[in-house]
Amino acid sequence: MKAVEVRALTPDQLKEELLKLKKEQFNLRFQRATGQMEKTHRVNEVRKDIARIKTMLREKTAQAGA
Repeated sequence: MKAVEVRALTPDQLKEELLKLKKEQFNLRFQRATGQMEKTHRVNEVRKDIARIKTMLREKTAQAGA
């Protein structure tokens, strides 16, 4: 997910996306532990997407408060 795409989302949509990514991250950890993981790069992509979303959420809440 690109930063431009994340900026276009509302705070509620960002929270939903964050929840979805956290679930995917959980599943990826299990796949890695059991040796079933095929796309190892996906772990890093999910981590970075989570960070992007958290950053945008923080920015949007700061703008709303200011």
